[in-house]
Amino acid sequence: MPTYRDEAVVLRTHQLGEADRIITMLGRNRGKIRAVAKGVRRTSSRFGSHVEPFMVVDLQCYEGRSLDVIQQAESLGTYGASIAADYASFTAANVIVETADRLTDEPSLQQYLLLVGALRALSRAEHGASLILDSYLLRALSIAGWAPTFGDCAVTGAPGPHTAFVAQLGGVVADEVAPPGAPRLTEDTIELLGALLTGNWALADAAGTSTRGQASGVIAAYVQWHLERGLKSLNHLDRAVTAPAARGASAAGLGVGA
Repeated sequence: MPTYRDEAVVLRTHQLGEADRIITMLGRNRGKIRAVAKGVRRTSSRFGSHVEPFMVVDLQCYEGRSLDVIQQAESLGTYGASIAADYASFTAANVIVETADRLTDEPSLQQYLLLVGALRALSRAEHGASLILDSYLLRALSIAGWAPTFGDCAVTGAPGPHTAFVAQLGGVVADEVAPPGAPRLTEDTIELLGALLTGNWALADAAGTSTRGQASGVIAAYVQWHLERGLKSLNHLDRAVTAPAARGASAAGLGVGA
């Protein structure tokens, strides 16, 4: 059977039989990969620790009829342990990989690099976990073709600023097209949303708790509207605002250009 090699992020795992696991990954070149790691739950497994969620691996597989089979796996980014050590980072990472799983089937280098950058930023505590998550969600949706607008009206194109936000209309809208009861955003929240979308971390890190909270609610609504089914991991999310433990993060944000 044909073999292939790729760099991949482990999204999730499922037990199979007594000793195997099914590993779902996002490959840099192949897109979604589902493969069996045989004997991985045995203590003698050669690569069991390499195929845990949030890890970046150099992978060699051979193609199967329904599932591929992992032959070799070597760690390239060991983000799992540091993410799992912090609850806010762990819950944010679960939302990130679930979103990547739902958004990406075909190869997308932009989505792959964005995912790796987000997990790396979480593992290094470059910014608050909630900010990293929200920036990832906005940018992942934008790459998928659902970029929200936070300036001009998403319906009429009328110049902003506008304060009404309607997820199903694509972002902020002018008062004359805003449906009754549409959420109203503060100026600070709109600025934060724009900063998260473009990777302006100086502005994002300086945002207050209430501003971050309103932005997170808007982003969650926007994501779930476009994905059509709720993200299960959002129910466990820790939205506590924490100061970044490491300064000097790049202005490029999560590893891809704005």
